Amino acid sequence: MTSSIDIKRSLLDAVLAGLVALIVFGPIVGIVLDGYSFNLQPERLGLIVAVVVLGRLVLSLFLQTASGKRILDGFEGSGSGVHVLPPGYRSRLRWIVPLLVVAAVIFPLFASKYLLTVVILGLIYVLLGLGLNIVVGLAGLLDLGYVAFYAIGAYGLALGYHYLDLGFWTVLPLAALAAAVAGAILGFPVLRMHGDYLAIVTLGFGEIIRLVLNNWLSFTGGPNGMSAPAPTLFGLEFGRRAKDGGVPYHEFFGVAYNPNMKFIFIYAALFLVVLLVLYVKHRLTRMPVGRAWEALREDEIACRAMGLNHVLVKLSAFTLGASTAGLAGVFFATYQGFVNPSSFTFFESALILAIVVLGGMGSTLGVVIAAFVLTVAPELLRAFADYRVLLFGVLMVLMMIWRPRGLIRISRTGVEPRKGVAP
Repeated sequence: MTSSIDIKRSLLDAVLAGLVALIVFGPIVGIVLDGYSFNLQPERLGLIVAVVVLGRLVLSLFLQTASGKRILDGFEGSGSGVHVLPPGYRSRLRWIVPLLVVAAVIFPLFASKYLLTVVILGLIYVLLGLGLNIVVGLAGLLDLGYVAFYAIGAYGLALGYHYLDLGFWTVLPLAALAAAVAGAILGFPVLRMHGDYLAIVTLGFGEIIRLVLNNWLSFTGGPNGMSAPAPTLFGLEFGRRAKDGGVPYHEFFGVAYNPNMKFIFIYAALFLVVLLVLYVKHRLTRMPVGRAWEALREDEIACRAMGLNHVLVKLSAFTLGASTAGLAGVFFATYQGFVNPSSFTFFESALILAIVVLGGMGSTLGVVIAAFVLTVAPELLRAFADYRVLLFGVLMVLMMIWRPRGLIRISRTGVEPRKGVAP
C-alpha cells in the first residue's frame, strides 16, 4: 500500500497550496492598516500558510490510500449528466413533501417574529431561484440581469399604490404580467445571442432598470425610495390602527391584537404561491415546452433541426422566468414596506444565479434547498458577519470541485420498452 503513494506529488501539491494561500491571505492577514500607515504581521500569515501546507499534504497522502480513493469515487464526476432512474421508481419525496407541508402549516404557531421574517426571505429567494432555474437551468440562457424583473415587481406595488391607489392583491397578478412583458421585450433582441454575449446584454438590461429607478426622481423617488402598502384580507388591515378609514382585523373578529399577524399572513400567502409555482414548473418540465427548453440547453442547432421554433422556446423561458420574479418582487415590497434601488444590484443577480448553480442546473429540489442555505445561513451566522462573503466563496469553490452538477442533479425515470416494439 505504501508503494502506491506518490510522496513527491503530495509535496508538490502542498507547496502549490502554500503559494496560493500566501497570495490570497497575504494582503488580507499579513498587512494590517493603521491610519495612513500599515503594520506587517508575518507571524499570522506564516501560521495560516503552514496550516494550509500541512493540511494539503495530509489530504493528498490520504486520498492516495484505498480509503481515500473510495471517498473520491463517491463524488460525482464532472462528466456525469442526467441520472436515469429504473422504470417504476417511486421517489421518497411522496412521503417527505406532505410532512414538510404539515410542518410549514404549524410553523407560524410557534415561530418568533425574527424567525418568521427569515423564513419569508428564504421563500422569496425560492421563488427567484425557481424563475431563474427556468431560464438558466432548463433553457441554458445565461441571464445576469434577472434582478431587473424582481425590481419591476417590487416597484410595481409601490408605484401602483402611490399613483393608482392599488392594493397588494390587485398588483400581484399585474406585476407578474408586467415582468413577463419585460421578459419578452428583453428576449426579442437577444434571440441570436449565446453564452457570454447573452450574459453581457442581460447584465446591461439589469443595470438600465436600476439606473432608471435611481435617477427618475420625480416618478420613483430615486435613492430615497418609495413606501409599499401592507397586505390586507378582504379589506381588513393587520395594523393596530387602520389607515384610510379601514377596519383592523382584530376589531372585526373581536380577538386580541397580534403584532406578528402581518408576517404570518405574508408567510401563508407566499407559501401558497411557492407551492403553486412548484406545481406549475413540475408540470411544465414534463410537457413538450419543458422538453424543448432542455433541447435548447443541450444544443440549439439540433433543437432547430428537429423543427422546434427556437424563438418561441426562448421567449417562453424568459417570459415565465420573469413573471416568477415579478411575484417575488411584490412579496418583497410588502414584506419590507419600502423599496429603493439599492435592493436590486448586480450582487442580487449573482446570488440568485449561485442558488441555481449550487442547487443543480434544472433541479427543482436542489434550488429550494440552496435558496434556504444561502439566505437563511447568513442570518444564523451573524457572529461571522465579516467573513460571510469569504465563506460564500469557499462554498462555491468546494461545490464546483466536488459537485459540479450541484447539490441534486437532474433525474429522469426510465421507461420499459413495450412488448412487440424493437428497443
